[in-house]
Amino acid sequence: MSGITLKQANTIIEGAIAKAHEMKVKPLAVVVLDAAGNIVSAQREDNASMFRMDVAMGKAWGAVAMGCSSRALGKRAKDNPNFFLSLASTAKGKFLPQTGAALIKDAAGNIVGSAGASGGTGDEDEACCAAGIEKAGLQADVSA
Repeated sequence: MSGITLKQANTIIEGAIAKAHEMKVKPLAVVVLDAAGNIVSAQREDNASMFRMDVAMGKAWGAVAMGCSSRALGKRAKDNPNFFLSLASTAKGKFLPQTGAALIKDAAGNIVGSAGASGGTGDEDEACCAAGIEKAGLQADVSA
């Protein structure tokens, strides 16, 4: 399995923020993680509120930890809320099953990381992540 490079991660963030500006989303925070949940790169725009980075991280971490998009996790959480509360507790608050993150896959379909954003609605955040991932030449998985 190939890893995600710092250059790719920074390109993802650049592309996500550009998409946010195009969509007129509030100031964004974007976090890019590798397949093991480690931060490769993270940035927040000027004037982004104080919890944005934490929320972006939680969305990205949950997606890569569970191997599916945050949209899929949100749907699963609705059907089994107690299990997902337990996961959030076990993960010491790093796990946030809310729309706004995408898995990052390489050309062979391997998961190489995830990107999470916070600033707009979950759908807006997800669209920004997907745009950034595609700008980096990778595949975004936002499937439900």
